[in-house]
Amino acid sequence: MNRFRSGVRRLGRGAPLALLFVAALGAGCASTGPIEPPADAPDPDKFLFDRGSEYLADEKWSTAREYFRRLVDGYPQSPYRAEAKLGIGDTYLGENSAEGQVYALNEFREFLSFYPTHPRADYAQYRLAMAHFQQMRAPQRDQTATKDAIRELTTFLERYPDSALRPEVETKLREARDRLSRADYEVGLHYFRIRWYPGAIDRFRDLLDRDPDYSYRDAVYFYLGEALRATGRQAEALPYYDRLVQEFEVSDYLKRAKERIAELRK
Repeated sequence: MNRFRSGVRRLGRGAPLALLFVAALGAGCASTGPIEPPADAPDPDKFLFDRGSEYLADEKWSTAREYFRRLVDGYPQSPYRAEAKLGIGDTYLGENSAEGQVYALNEFREFLSFYPTHPRADYAQYRLAMAHFQQMRAPQRDQTATKDAIRELTTFLERYPDSALRPEVETKLREARDRLSRADYEVGLHYFRIRWYPGAIDRFRDLLDRDPDYSYRDAVYFYLGEALRATGRQAEALPYYDRLVQEFEVSDYLKRAKERIAELRK
């Protein structure tokens, strides 16, 4: 850009528009071409890695990827090659596009295959899981990506229990499990609303068996109790109202649960 501006100043105010266009075109062309380290760079692979890292920090995904890719392809013995491989995956994930997520999955899988004992293998596993996490869909839609994210996040906890990334992984795992459980909850709630209580009871109980720590289980407790109560199974309903009151100090269902407990205990 600086070269373009200086060229405009030399042309002067009276320069024809066509000459201005040529100057702009020349300036643009001068900045294109294959990524290469300077000829006098003492450590060309480090130069490429540092530049890629700078562009990655600035979220200039495609430019960062060019530098990392040049390092990976041109310097197979470089100590920065593994980190550059991670950088490529991060650029794809940063784009947050369906295509980028697929490429990111491939990059992080390759890293774990080539460098299974690398100090940052835990990071690669985490980012692999996040490539699935980014693809998770709304509870009413297909949950394949959610299940894949849960699988990879669970693998992380099994392989890297002492990783500094563990708290973040546990948070993401809870979010993914909540998404999957929400899908089951909405099916159960639909059954409840159309008064197919056996279907609602089965779905809610399956949800609690599979995910007893579901963040919104207060709603499950309440509607499961309501479905059991509607089918004349008051003795089975009471424990779910009790669990709601015992486990949740704040809930939209708390007042009604207490009323049900008072009714059923008379």
